[in-house]
Amino acid sequence: MFQSGGGLNFDIARQTGLWVATGGKSEPNVDPVQRIRYEELFTIAALHVGEATGLVIEAAAAAVQLATRAEWAAAALDAYRPILEQLATGVGNAQSSADSDDTDPAIGFLGGLGKMMSPVLIGMQSGVMIGQLAQRSLGPYDLPLPRPAGAPLQMLPANVDAFASDWDLPVDDLRLWVLVEELTYHVILSTPAVRARIEQLVGEYVGGFSIDSSNIESQLGEIDPADASSLERIFGNPEVLLGTIQTAEQRDTLSRLTAAVAAVLGTADHVMDHVGPRITGQPRVLAEALRRRRAGKDEDQKFAERMLGLSLGPDTRDRGLAFINGVIERANPDALGQLWTKANGLPTPAEIDAPGLWLARTEFDD
Repeated sequence: MFQSGGGLNFDIARQTGLWVATGGKSEPNVDPVQRIRYEELFTIAALHVGEATGLVIEAAAAAVQLATRAEWAAAALDAYRPILEQLATGVGNAQSSADSDDTDPAIGFLGGLGKMMSPVLIGMQSGVMIGQLAQRSLGPYDLPLPRPAGAPLQMLPANVDAFASDWDLPVDDLRLWVLVEELTYHVILSTPAVRARIEQLVGEYVGGFSIDSSNIESQLGEIDPADASSLERIFGNPEVLLGTIQTAEQRDTLSRLTAAVAAVLGTADHVMDHVGPRITGQPRVLAEALRRRRAGKDEDQKFAERMLGLSLGPDTRDRGLAFINGVIERANPDALGQLWTKANGLPTPAEIDAPGLWLARTEFDD
């Protein structure tokens, strides 16, 4: 269970993730009738996404897979494992560099305990994060991170149907809307250029945490062996225990990552603005319901976004959509193809707010 140094206890992450995803209960299998209906709707979604993005829906991406929450959580943990391991290793290395020879022996012992526990705690927090996502996600891209090459588009029909019921939405309209949106993310994040850039920036970010050793010492120093609640308060909050702080290098990476992600989010929103009225008679109702859903994200998702460097709030989406619209106004929709076909196609922090700069650079690169 315990590991020395940094690293990720993936077994703990998996066990925790599956338990949180299901609440410790068994789930029914997906109804075969639902599978047939989603496959029919997916064919329609693929036509619209291909037309709106100009991307060919490759055979590897032209498949939809329906999953239970447990199946979704297991696949998400496998998909995010390299990133989570980079995060755990970065935190472990930062802890090692923060060790001090003149630390008080008693505090040093507790600090060593925290270092020994960190792989377990990061594993637990990773599992909780993925399990919570499995309970609320509709598809794979609540966190817009690339999935493994060739992976099918994995949907959560139980969550889609529950959301439709809660908001009194036509279930087939919602299914098709979500399929179009998720497939847009899927094909864009699967392009080699976008995949490489997002993975590079997320890797730089999660590997760059520094450790506030004084915070670790002060927090662990508050543990009262006779008070069980003090143990729960400290060890139940990995962010407090690990004492991670954002470095100047991370803030620079975060700026570049936010600009790149904003362009991806903006592209998806542009596609939905273009396709939404074609696939439902109530595009505004569906768009508003999904906007409110994004605004109501839970603390675990906010924690995941902060730890992985993903800024997904309305400001980022607005910047991204304004950038996409600005490119189209200055050039034409075909120019957007450079975003996902060029190795340096995603915008820089300066370009995301000035699409003319992006157009000038990409034209010069040509």
